[in-house]
Amino acid sequence: MIAERLRVPVISDFRTADMAAGGKGAPLVPFFDYRVYRDDRAGRIAQNIGGIANLTAIPARAPLEQVVAFDTGPGNMVMDAVTEQLFGQAYDRDGRIAADGRVQEDVIANLLRAPFFRQKPPRTAGREEFGREYSERLIESCRGTAKEDVVATATALTARSVGNAVKQFLPRGRFREMIVSGGGTRNVTLMAMLRNQVAGLGIELRFAEEFGVPSEAKEAMAFAMLAYETWRGRPSNVPSATGAKRAVLLGKISYV
Repeated sequence: MIAERLRVPVISDFRTADMAAGGKGAPLVPFFDYRVYRDDRAGRIAQNIGGIANLTAIPARAPLEQVVAFDTGPGNMVMDAVTEQLFGQAYDRDGRIAADGRVQEDVIANLLRAPFFRQKPPRTAGREEFGREYSERLIESCRGTAKEDVVATATALTARSVGNAVKQFLPRGRFREMIVSGGGTRNVTLMAMLRNQVAGLGIELRFAEEFGVPSEAKEAMAFAMLAYETWRGRPSNVPSATGAKRAVLLGKISYV
């Protein structure tokens, strides 16, 4: 439809080929992360915080085959759900509600026992793991505390799950920077919590904008890059991230 109306070739449906090769069809953005953030001196972690949070770990001087990527857990999904249910707002603007609350550490410890957090990469998550049921469980676990405490706890859960994933699945000392992107970067309270989490691991928090990648445009830029690789006849999945048996050419081309 788009190819016909715009009279240009269109590349779409990127995930299917990776799944046919035995992969999960996600994540696909690690190819972009590797091209943009790879450095000869510093190991970097590209951390995206959308509805779900995911990372791409790129060791210094690493070839593409050494890139590791996986979902770390909830991003904004749980925070937004509890904020909407308790405050009638779509999200916690700038993290102001969370800033007024107290984190319930016992609740976080219990929530981090969910089976997802014990899975080894490659792994992906979605609403099946962190949807409404999970958010309601968090609210129920915080019964008797202030509503602000619930949002603060949900916010801390995202930061803690990212920090735990880095400690659990990435070799310590090999990464010096975490480059964050996604809507979660606008949450000042979340960013402060995340900075505290990674500082103890010797990792500096930086933002995608420093590298010329606006958070709002990152996914569009990534899929434009994948489309370019497909148009040139080059594979662009990352088997170490998706679990595919081999590198494959992604997408389907609709000609005019």
